[in-house]
Amino acid sequence: MNTETLETSRAPNTKKRLKLHAHVTQTQDENGLQYLEVDNPLSTATIALQGAHVVGWQPKFQTQPVLWLSSKARFLIGRSIRGGVPICWPWFGAHPTDSTFCPHGFARVIPWRVMDIDATATGATRIILEMIETPEAKRQLSYPYALTITITIGRRLRIDMATTNKADHPFVIGEAFHTYLNVSDITNVKITGMQDCVYADKLLKYERHVEHNPLVFDGSEFDRVFINHSSDCTVHDKGFNRLIHVSKSGSNTTVVWSPGAEKSAQMGDMGEVDEWRKTVCVESTNALENMVVINPNRTHIISTEYFVETL
Repeated sequence: MNTETLETSRAPNTKKRLKLHAHVTQTQDENGLQYLEVDNPLSTATIALQGAHVVGWQPKFQTQPVLWLSSKARFLIGRSIRGGVPICWPWFGAHPTDSTFCPHGFARVIPWRVMDIDATATGATRIILEMIETPEAKRQLSYPYALTITITIGRRLRIDMATTNKADHPFVIGEAFHTYLNVSDITNVKITGMQDCVYADKLLKYERHVEHNPLVFDGSEFDRVFINHSSDCTVHDKGFNRLIHVSKSGSNTTVVWSPGAEKSAQMGDMGEVDEWRKTVCVESTNALENMVVINPNRTHIISTEYFVETL
């Protein structure tokens, strides 16, 4: 990638559309947020540089986007975007000791910089981003680290997030790809791959149970944390006549969430009435007892990949 072009793309307050690669253009909206618009022979995607957030992805053989984005998503500096693939790091959920810290960690509301863009042998576009250490990031996590994300956009979407411990002591992180998948209707789908797995039910104060069947949804809130789950899972959507496969590595927890009508109405950015029915979150995660210890000078990588198959 041309370094001079990359440095120009970081210029503040630019309103120009900057071509960073044959298939990648950097843009900026009226609120000052910057995006990478990807259009290659295989798919299209949008990535917000705030949070390294994949906002949208659609393979060109699909008539429907694979990721869901709320019609009331807020595109504001310092605020998370409702939909796509928000990054949760370096904790999942509320901070364990300080409620003033950003829920699900600060990585999703911090700016990231482009390190490299290239094409793979299959024609996909590979983008490497690095989180910028801002004063707010340093306030919430004081020890030294490096956090990078590699996003590969083609017939499949793959995201690899690498945490390197640059401190002289071990540290612990929680993390997730909080993915909102686009579905025809929550009551049309089932999810396989969780059978015989222990889960903590967040709606029952984290009571532990064993799941024996495919997951189905009746429209009420659903929020379960599947422990010691490293297997692939599949969303079966008979309304859109497709399967969405979710595979992962470096992740031992899977979270499945559907907010339901009551919670959605309280949230404000989940879209119009009943828009919540068009998504289900399937999150590749490390949380609860599956949080990750990273030793000094070591790197931990969590990866997830999504691909679509016609029923």
